[in-house]
Amino acid sequence: MPLQFQTVQLGSPRKKGEGVRIGAVRYLPRGVRKADYAKRDFFDVWLPSLAPSRTLLAEHKKSRMTPAAFFRHYRAEMAETEPRQTIALLATLARHTPISIGCYCDDESQCHRSVLGELIRKAASN
Repeated sequence: MPLQFQTVQLGSPRKKGEGVRIGAVRYLPRGVRKADYAKRDFFDVWLPSLAPSRTLLAEHKKSRMTPAAFFRHYRAEMAETEPRQTIALLATLARHTPISIGCYCDDESQCHRSVLGELIRKAASN
């Protein structure tokens, strides 16, 4: 069965077949009530364990590290047991039901969700 998985920008209008929208972000959207996260197209489930750590986000903002360095550190965080197992779970689920993973960033090429998408696709192929 083909993988039913995509990455999205949280807060963007949902597309047909997107399935469960998962927020892989460290911080909840400001000024949005918890009851409105799904209604306002942010996410159905918040999964901060797949977001960059607070430390990595702070370092990225403070030092303006390159995207390559940020992605390298993020990949290392995702290799830890809990995130790695969560990625494996999502890869397995995406074989059976549509899911989407999202972040707030406008440019996916500069966002951790591009790396997370790769990790999920790789886990699905194993």
